[in-house]
Amino acid sequence: LPYNSDMENPHSAKFNSTRRVMNALLHRLMKESSIGPIFLGCETKAFREGSVFYRPGSQRDETHVDAVCTYRKEPSAPPLDRVGLYHQVSNKTTGITLLGPYSLDKDSLYING
Repeated sequence: LPYNSDMENPHSAKFNSTRRVMNALLHRLMKESSIGPIFLGCETKAFREGSVFYRPGSQRDETHVDAVCTYRKEPSAPPLDRVGLYHQVSNKTTGITLLGPYSLDKDSLYING
């Protein structure tokens, strides 16, 4: 996702259109996982500028995406299987490298229960 400074402004058309696409992609991903029945939604919170260094002297501008997905925690349900969910997400994103048309940093996924 190429970075654009308009993405930092939550009132900009670029922020809102990119957030809608990202939320839809994350929603589909989580809905198809084991937490699907208790999944409530995902909300993209922010887009930030960043760079990835591939080898000395080589870098590519990218956009960091901060998003939060929530689920309904049932009192009688077992605790969230974070490791299992991580593996499901990894499998559905080609090893945490692709989400729809977007490339992912394979080390960027964090699942907190």
